[in-house]
Amino acid sequence: MSQPAISRHLKVLETAGLIETRPSAQERLRRLKPDALDEVALCVERLRNMWGESFDRLDEYLKSDTEGKGQ
Repeated sequence: MSQPAISRHLKVLETAGLIETRPSAQERLRRLKPDALDEVALCVERLRNMWGESFDRLDEYLKSDTEGKGQ
């Protein structure tokens, strides 16, 4: 991976609030912000529940539709 690509990825993570950057002499120190991942985990869990419920409803619909055609 090239240095510009790494820099772009780090900028995206920083913009998302997942890391913080602190200049130090000729370096830039970066630190993970683990609390920010809690928000990501909560969002993913909500999506997982939403899609799980949607697939459960689709499964029930397909089963009922199949049973109705079999009669």
